Amino acid sequence: MGTATSQIDGEYQPNFGTFYNLKAIDIDGNEKTMSDFQGKILMIVNVASSCGKTDREYKYLVDLYSRYHDQGFEILAFPCNQFLFQEHGTCSTIKTFVKKYNVEFPMFEKINVNGDNTHPIYAWLKQSYPGRITWNFSGKFFIDHHGIPRARANDNYEEIEQIIQRLLKEKQENENKN
Repeated sequence: MGTATSQIDGEYQPNFGTFYNLKAIDIDGNEKTMSDFQGKILMIVNVASSCGKTDREYKYLVDLYSRYHDQGFEILAFPCNQFLFQEHGTCSTIKTFVKKYNVEFPMFEKINVNGDNTHPIYAWLKQSYPGRITWNFSGKFFIDHHGIPRARANDNYEEIEQIIQRLLKEKQENENKN
């Protein structure tokens, strides 16, 4: 679906630190450290409730989560209101909205993914995969089980599946060695 401008195995530098050093406020207002997700394959995505892509994307994200979560895959969703104000509600409104999709993956408070007030998580991700996030649901970043950013993808569902499967396979191979 859609076009892809993905990047795989970007320019990660060890001095960036790992994803596990970062923090965010969840949709309930609680501070979460990303080290809570240590050892998992992560997809970080910006979401919106009033976008033309909302229905298709939430259904896809819920499907991905249901198929891969038991293998160590996690989706971290960050609502963002920077694209035509399509995430204008409060955290409470967003929580109510996503119930219709049976969202079980972690949701966080509304953030900026571009500009001077870019959330530290997205600033960190864009060190390895530079460039502006271009639209709702288009900032899909993948973190491996070591907390290292490994890919960035947009709307190409086939490519997203391949990235997830590759990272899960690497995780499994690493666990089998230990």
